[in-house]
Amino acid sequence: MAKVTFIEHDGLEQVVDIPTGWTLMQGAVQSGVAGIEGECGGSCACATCHCYVDEALVDSLPPPSETEEEMLDCTASERRSNSRLSCQIRVSDALDGMVVRLPEAQS
Repeated sequence: MAKVTFIEHDGLEQVVDIPTGWTLMQGAVQSGVAGIEGECGGSCACATCHCYVDEALVDSLPPPSETEEEMLDCTASERRSNSRLSCQIRVSDALDGMVVRLPEAQS
């Protein structure tokens, strides 16, 4: 299990315990994090779970797949170098303490 801090665009923080093996999106949706929609349910088909991963952890994550890269080109908010789809990031103990910032809009 990992504690992940989601910071919404307005600065509201929510710390969520996410079980190992779940995705960041699953943990956010199950915990009612308002800034993650996840309309496609995690199939990497909508980009409504866009997030900005803590810069310190970006390089430790597996790189985005070609499909994720394509979906990131369709985000409602600015794509940045640390943009990821939270449905594509599996939680492990190594992510304990991770900070994820949420964009202004998802759709």
